[in-house]
Amino acid sequence: MDVLNFCPRYERAVRILAKPWTPLLIRSLLGGPRRFSEIRAYIGQISDRLLSQRLKELEREGIIARRVIPSTPVRIEYSLTPKGRELEQVVRALQAWADRWVELETAASGTR
Repeated sequence: MDVLNFCPRYERAVRILAKPWTPLLIRSLLGGPRRFSEIRAYIGQISDRLLSQRLKELEREGIIARRVIPSTPVRIEYSLTPKGRELEQVVRALQAWADRWVELETAASGTR
């Protein structure tokens, strides 16, 4: 890997995956299909509007699939596509790095 040469594919991948909440959204789907409310509960403090926007972006990129389940009421599930499942190794690598190097702030002092 030549770090001095610019790679437009790498830049595009980072632009897709580095948006706020996107890595957590992808991680939430590693366990299998989830409904909108399940994804929101997994992620936490994301607004419905922003979650909807991220889901649409990732669907356009072919990373997630949206499935409408004809029932009463209609249910919608989101799942990773094969392209999205390949991100599992990226998620695992980031978790391993975080476990080793990222310290959590303590709630009482606000320090690390």
